[in-house]
Amino acid sequence: MKPILSTEEVVRLEDIIERQGTSKAELMEHAGEFVATLALGYEPHEVVVLAGFGNNGGDGWVAADILQQRGIHVVVVTPVEPNEIPSALARHVARRTAGREVTVVVGPSRDELAELMEKADVVIDSILGTGFHGAVRPPFSIWIPTVNELAKHVISVDVPSGLDAQTGVVEDCCIRADKTATMIAPKIGLYSADGPSYVGELVCGELYDNLDEVIDDVDHAAEIVQAGDLVEFMEPLPANVNKYSRGSVLIVAGSARYPGAAMMAAKAAARAGAGYVAVAAPDACANLIRMALPSVPVIAIPSDSRGSFGAAARSVVCEIAPKYDCVLCGPGMTTAAGCMQVVSGLLELDIPLILDADALNCLARLAIDGIDKTPELYRREAPLILTPHHRELSRLVGDAPVDDLGTAIDAAQRIVWAVGSDNLIVVAKGATTAIVGVEKVLIPMSGPASLATAGSGDVLAGILAGAVATSHGEVDHWELLASYAVAIHSYTGFAAAAEYGERSVIATDLIDLIGEAMQLVENEACKDLGISADQGDE
Repeated sequence: MKPILSTEEVVRLEDIIERQGTSKAELMEHAGEFVATLALGYEPHEVVVLAGFGNNGGDGWVAADILQQRGIHVVVVTPVEPNEIPSALARHVARRTAGREVTVVVGPSRDELAELMEKADVVIDSILGTGFHGAVRPPFSIWIPTVNELAKHVISVDVPSGLDAQTGVVEDCCIRADKTATMIAPKIGLYSADGPSYVGELVCGELYDNLDEVIDDVDHAAEIVQAGDLVEFMEPLPANVNKYSRGSVLIVAGSARYPGAAMMAAKAAARAGAGYVAVAAPDACANLIRMALPSVPVIAIPSDSRGSFGAAARSVVCEIAPKYDCVLCGPGMTTAAGCMQVVSGLLELDIPLILDADALNCLARLAIDGIDKTPELYRREAPLILTPHHRELSRLVGDAPVDDLGTAIDAAQRIVWAVGSDNLIVVAKGATTAIVGVEKVLIPMSGPASLATAGSGDVLAGILAGAVATSHGEVDHWELLASYAVAIHSYTGFAAAAEYGERSVIATDLIDLIGEAMQLVENEACKDLGISADQGDE
């Protein structure tokens, strides 16, 4: 796994590295060299470097110096003369570079800048760094739209200028980079809110040879999960396996209004590896589910007048639930009174439980001013996995704003820290999904925009239930198991987009691609670990 840092954590890490004997000046030289190497990959004849006032601009000045020495014509655009740059370190490298053969253009007009953009093969954006937040001011508010309109290839240094490196928010304008060369470790804002729309390809320059020895001396905002980290969940089936030993799942879901959610979750759980999947659904829709899923037993549960779980549902569901390795509750269930009783009853049982969709809304209704204020509602010994999207997560924490990765992590941590159990995981779903445990925040591979379709979350819940069931509770880190399920779901999105087109994917397309997605994750894991897929099978 690779760490993702907050802006404060980056500052602390740089201070630690300096105390270890590598100065910030040396880090700037390494950063400039890394950026120059990326620029050389485009085989440019002319490069324009846009340099700001701070150390981010200093990285650009170093890159300009290196590229000029490689025989490339370089123009550095700066808002002030090199001698007037306020950062002492950046001022030093700017003076050095300007004293050589690099062309320096100070405070160009919009037309002059546009002419430079049209000539350049590569533009290096080192205008605004990780300390930036708020609205972009002149002249950079003129530079950035010009770059976006005219530049052929753009490399941003550390963070695209205009993007808040902590929140990922863009207030007005921001560089749209082809590549973002982030330094030491990725910043949380590159994955949050507007970040993924502007970053392009993200590459990281570690800059310091002994980074692995000091990176854990600071907290990590999150960690990136790579396929190789998930290899423990890719064991082949033993020869003596049977449908029960593969793992069993009970899907408590559906209603007369939303029977399809239960169907999708159940089929996804089976495709994800569970050997025995059953559905407990209101009797108002049980026959419909039976006809759609002939291989899945359906248990008809007493329903109310609207076709949701009725008053007698709690006792029936809680009697059968302990027979299964995992229970998934919520898809298409509604928030009727009987459903709320089912949720509260399942929380009292000693079985791995996943609460999704309306089960989460039921849980939110059971609490006053957020479930984290009444942790006894969901405190339990057995594993509990909550899978809210942003609106559901907001309801769970008393309607606190949740609209990006950062606020989602904060809200999820409120929930898990209130209980403090290693067996409680929040899968905070979004464009970038965060797996939040009491000690770790993991960021698995994100799927494509094609996953933003109704029912996609039901498929993910089913995949997660299948993964939990096949594990039989023998899991050291539930965050990693959830990351495995999210990675499979992401790969179904890529496979479905390739087959149907990004705009045409519907949730049911994903289910029959789960097997292919599992193989793709395994292939990627083998690649990460430096072994062939055939060796992985062995």
